[in-house]
Amino acid sequence: CDNLHERLRRHLSDHKGFTGSIADWKLAYFEPYPSKTEAYARERQIKGWKSRVRIEQLVTGR
Repeated sequence: CDNLHERLRRHLSDHKGFTGSIADWKLAYFEPYPSKTEAYARERQIKGWKSRVRIEQLVTGR
């Protein structure tokens, strides 16, 4: 899904799994990319950090 709002809506719709019990989400950060491949690579990079502090710094712009 190319539309960020549509992707978030689908993600929040009635689903099960790790985030299934969370009712509402707030989008705190995003980066636009020209392709899904580049966006996915960046997502994997950020998830690979495993550091809450580093991720919070990214989100807050510090």
